[in-house]
Amino acid sequence: MPSTTAPTNDDSALPRATGLSGMLAARLATAIRAGAFRPGDRLPTEKQLVEQYGVSRAVVREAIARLKADGFVDTRQGAGAFVVAKPGMANFRIAPSDTGRIAPADLAHIFELRGVIEAGMAELAAKRRNVADLAALETAFARMQQALESGEDGASADDSFHAAIATAAHNPYLAQFATFLAQHFSATRALTWAASARDDGSAAAAQAEHARLLAAIEAGAAEEAARAARDHIFAAAARHGVAAKENSVKD
Repeated sequence: MPSTTAPTNDDSALPRATGLSGMLAARLATAIRAGAFRPGDRLPTEKQLVEQYGVSRAVVREAIARLKADGFVDTRQGAGAFVVAKPGMANFRIAPSDTGRIAPADLAHIFELRGVIEAGMAELAAKRRNVADLAALETAFARMQQALESGEDGASADDSFHAAIATAAHNPYLAQFATFLAQHFSATRALTWAASARDDGSAAAAQAEHARLLAAIEAGAAEEAARAARDHIFAAAARHGVAAKENSVKD
């Protein structure tokens, strides 16, 4: 018979923090991926989830709505929420852990993902960039340089620089995915341009990496552009205290 009880290996209430519905959705999604709920199983009732996780009915409803939007469950009027045949295949989301933050191990994987994607975009940008693309890149770079020299915040210009690379690749799907990543990682660029980062040289180091990347794209040097983008991402990870996973797995 379909399962209607919450997983027994997680009997603690959710921590009192913001984003409770997102954390509950993440916990239930993890249980579904782990096989605690199989395709066709009904999730616990709203009342059971309220009691299990110590949250309100509104939080439970929002969590179920998110699971439905992300393709984990389907809801049936008066019957509840049921796990779909291929859970999690309808959307892609970088979700926080139960604490509301991305775990360090996951962050390393995400920086690795950025390295792969952004290196590919830079390589294509070097091959396909046009006059307008180069103008946008140079404008964003100049704004960052001005911010560095004046001691101001260059995070917005940093965002624009990476967006311009995505545009210069002339692949709408890559540009769309880059926009998705940017909404999660704009905050890391803000840290790069914080006063402490400007004082300790982190902002200057990032700008030197940007200069190398821009020069490669301008020169049409596709392989060098890819290397520069990848090196920039893994250097950024290191500046944020994340041990990136590049070349860490051996046969």
